[in-house]
Amino acid sequence: MNPDRDAVWSVAKGWLAVILVVAFAVASPPVGAASFQPLEIVTRNGVQVFSVEMATTEQEKQTGLMYRKELADGKGMLFDFNPEQEVSMWMKNTFVSLDMIFIRADGRILRIAENTEPMSTRIISSQGPARAVLEVVAGTAQKYGIRPGDRVGHPLFGSK
Repeated sequence: MNPDRDAVWSVAKGWLAVILVVAFAVASPPVGAASFQPLEIVTRNGVQVFSVEMATTEQEKQTGLMYRKELADGKGMLFDFNPEQEVSMWMKNTFVSLDMIFIRADGRILRIAENTEPMSTRIISSQGPARAVLEVVAGTAQKYGIRPGDRVGHPLFGSK
């Protein structure tokens, strides 16, 4: 190759590398954006184990499970609202129907809002002080016999 072609090819390779890096960064989710932890719910029917994504920052809590097209059985998102307080949720921009399990600071389930309406802006209240909310795919509470008063095992509640 002649010197002019070598210089042009070198610049082109550099730009191609930059474009690939930018495209990869835009297409990939942020590294470390989600941390998954085990969570157990002790019911009359036994212990049900979930793998939950933690929502602890204000941004994570505001976004929640919005824009997701599916949520697998046994997966969920745990929202930490420390300190215990009245909590309000909604389904805006959420495509998947959910069961919302409101949990007191002692790890006991306060309330369950089952089969929530996707994309709804209707407010879903904890109807009492809650430390956290566990969102799982709709039908989970009924499928596993999860009820108010059942105990949740997770470090957020001083267990597991």
